[in-house]
Amino acid sequence: MSKAAMHPDMQILLDARIGNEARDDSPAEQRRAWTAYTQVTNRSAPSDMAVWDEVIRTPDHDVPVRLYRPAGAAVAAPAIVYMHGGGFMKGDLDSSDSIAWGFAQEAGALVVSVDYRLTPEHPYPAAFDDCWGVLCWLAGNAETLAIDAARIGLAGDSAGGNLAAAIALKARDRGGPVIACAAIVYPGTGLDQDHPSYVEHAEGPGLTTEGTRKYRDYYLPNDPDTKDPYARPVLAEDLSDLPPFWVHSAEIDPIRDDGRVFASRLAISGGQVTYREAKGMIHGFMRARFGSAAAAREYAEICAFLRRHLVDMA
Repeated sequence: MSKAAMHPDMQILLDARIGNEARDDSPAEQRRAWTAYTQVTNRSAPSDMAVWDEVIRTPDHDVPVRLYRPAGAAVAAPAIVYMHGGGFMKGDLDSSDSIAWGFAQEAGALVVSVDYRLTPEHPYPAAFDDCWGVLCWLAGNAETLAIDAARIGLAGDSAGGNLAAAIALKARDRGGPVIACAAIVYPGTGLDQDHPSYVEHAEGPGLTTEGTRKYRDYYLPNDPDTKDPYARPVLAEDLSDLPPFWVHSAEIDPIRDDGRVFASRLAISGGQVTYREAKGMIHGFMRARFGSAAAAREYAEICAFLRRHLVDMA
């Protein structure tokens, strides 16, 4: 067992779950409980931020998105495609609203949050295809959206971190759209579940190893051991020629090693990667930032990376 002590501020997340526990294991009930939990930790976007919803027609599906444009954002502003967490089974435009608008506010970028299709109704590659379609739409409508197509970043947490990494791989393989940077936070990159963090933190708190298996089997019902790099980016044979990556794990998290190993493989491939581990923190720590100075500092580091590569290096 790990001897790591949980940061006291993580109690914010544990308290938010009290009274919002799922009554059974069905996807519908899990989603209801997730929505209730995330509402406790969410806060409203700044009043001067433009926030609106659209539905984007892609070759595979009409994808709902929410766009955030901060006050004072420059014409030809940078942009970020954000992919929420939830194990590919939970989450929507509301559940991670505070994370998305925070990236827009702190990075000075237009953020497009993707309401991708969920499992088990829509297994891989539905979510991946939705996110790819939104990225292509964003790059193709840069002038209309008043963004700079050469300064598009990717951001995602948990399952969304998997999607962001996979989208970066496909953009490289297809020769575009150009990705300026990618930030993935407590990402599930598709690591085999025999690594130390899956044993050390099998019972959470929060995310459990058994939970990760359920999410994997819903996402990859026909081949959970697939080597498809767009499904399991950590297994990609070639991780070279990718944009600068920020990989941010939580120390007390069964999928901690998904971030560690992915970052290591990026570095070995010659990539530009920064790895950070939130000491004593658990899966979902970004949600604690409004009540925790320590979690706010972790979140600020992510935003600083995005701003550095999307604004300061322009």
